Amino acid sequence: MADYKKPDYWRQKARKEGYPARSVYKLKEIDEKFGLFNVQRSAIRVLDLGAAPGSWSLYVLRKIASFGKTAMEKSFLAAADLSPLSRESDKGLFDNDNFFFIQGDITAHRIRELLFSKGPYSAIISDAAPNTTGSHTVDAARSLELAETVISYAKDALAPGGNLTLKIFQGDGSDMPLKQMKILFKTTKSFKPQACRGESVETYFIGLGKL
Repeated sequence: MADYKKPDYWRQKARKEGYPARSVYKLKEIDEKFGLFNVQRSAIRVLDLGAAPGSWSLYVLRKIASFGKTAMEKSFLAAADLSPLSRESDKGLFDNDNFFFIQGDITAHRIRELLFSKGPYSAIISDAAPNTTGSHTVDAARSLELAETVISYAKDALAPGGNLTLKIFQGDGSDMPLKQMKILFKTTKSFKPQACRGESVETYFIGLGKL
């Protein structure tokens, strides 16, 4: 069994670059390969579902900070998770007016309505994963439920032309979210970034250009 506590290349790189988790490099590779955040636009509005500990949100906020002043002021990131975000290395970015975080269940009506009110979004990203039980069948089923929740957000809160990225545990029925996304997006992809552990059953579904 792999020792997940032993520092690996990606975890060490994350610490060096000021991110709370190695997962940031999954998003970075997906963004660079598929252009999730089109910097040609005057601004981006992003929703991060299942944001804790905060690496993906921090990546987006750093990207926004690299834009010109006008685009940076118009850009916005909303995020939600059951757990709080790590403040160890955010360097004040989580305190900016262009960032909103709510701690709560993304399936709850109150949370949904609040996040919808901040949209529409040009991109929705989700690295959300269920609490694992050790049963691949149970974990895959719970991951599927999360993916369906994220897609429901995309249906209602993602602007036309917007992009979606979500995580899924491979298992029975795990291809269903991609089939749903093919109806919603011009282009869909299944992609496993290099930063995923080799033994991991996780992969990512990407939808580009919401119809």
